[in-house]
Amino acid sequence: MQYRVNPKNGDNLSVLGYGCMRLPRNEGDAARLLRHAIDSGVNYLDTAYIYMGNEAVVGRALEGGYRERVKLATKLPPYFVRKYEDFDRIFNTQLKNLKTDYIDYYLIHMLPDAHVWERLKDTGFTRWFEEKRAGGRILNLGFSYHGGKESFIELLDANDWDFCMIQYNFYDENNQAGRSGLEYAAQKGLPVMVMEPLRGGKLVNALPKQVYQMWNNAAIKRSPAEWALRWVWNQPEVTLLLSGMNTMDMLDENLRIANEAEPESFTEGDFALFDKARALIAASTKVPCTACGYCMPCPHGVDIPTCFYALNQLPIEGRIRSWTNYLTFTSMTAETTSASRCVKCGACEAHCPQGIAIRDNLDAVKREFEGPLYKPVRFIIKKFMKF
Repeated sequence: MQYRVNPKNGDNLSVLGYGCMRLPRNEGDAARLLRHAIDSGVNYLDTAYIYMGNEAVVGRALEGGYRERVKLATKLPPYFVRKYEDFDRIFNTQLKNLKTDYIDYYLIHMLPDAHVWERLKDTGFTRWFEEKRAGGRILNLGFSYHGGKESFIELLDANDWDFCMIQYNFYDENNQAGRSGLEYAAQKGLPVMVMEPLRGGKLVNALPKQVYQMWNNAAIKRSPAEWALRWVWNQPEVTLLLSGMNTMDMLDENLRIANEAEPESFTEGDFALFDKARALIAASTKVPCTACGYCMPCPHGVDIPTCFYALNQLPIEGRIRSWTNYLTFTSMTAETTSASRCVKCGACEAHCPQGIAIRDNLDAVKREFEGPLYKPVRFIIKKFMKF
């Protein structure tokens, strides 16, 4: 495993961090993955309060001496904070779930702008955090971010942060905080943790056919995942990237790449391939959804990521297969999860880190897939499944 030094505190951090949000639901499988990763040199784990029981799974997996071998990161959801007492209520729950008495890297989750940061300070966050730092309960403070460049720069300058986390991959090089935000943070001496290096798997499993052909014809044979991960690690300003590995094969592949990928090793020809891939993906992508799930659960039962996945696959797989997938995916549960269940309440959009106009795009899903045949065929499928 290769390591990069945190310029703020001197920690040697594995270039591959474990993003725990997408761990398998089977807790035994999750524990085996985490322990294998740690035994192989991964020393940074990232979870969050809102990951629906994920902290407790991670905490149990780290029993038996594994906790002491990693830097553990979790996150405070600012939208759950209304009064000063909420800080301790949330944090103490996290410590209990994670079976630890301190957090190495604590983030404010999806901090959108300096206004929310000021609201947290007005609620007493600075005093609360300094008490936790003095008591050794929180060692480093940072924030995760999904907004635009201007607000990111403003947030970096609003506090003496210990680190930050941004969404960054070869497709999003100039989206959200982007390369300019990464470089600005590095100039300030901040370690930068990268999330979504594979864009929720979209840069591996949902590419246009021309991109797969391009990778296959490249002089160096690498999988789409390897190309995408190496692109992030090629940049020395990146301290580590988080990968949501949910199978042993995926973990072993990422471990191999992490052992080999060197910064500033790409050629001009490599960069030209990424320029071509970026253009091809942009031409085929209808909705910039990474399937992070922050929009879920929908109070009216819409499976939003699945709806958008089907829409984005339309130019890749064609109308018949995309329609069949949509029909199948939205009919597999007792209650249908199709886009037509949307009542435009907007609850999803308030939590979307990509700023997607979810309601408008669900209308597009309905137009594409819910024509005259959709309901009769869905009815037949449900009858068959019941039988």
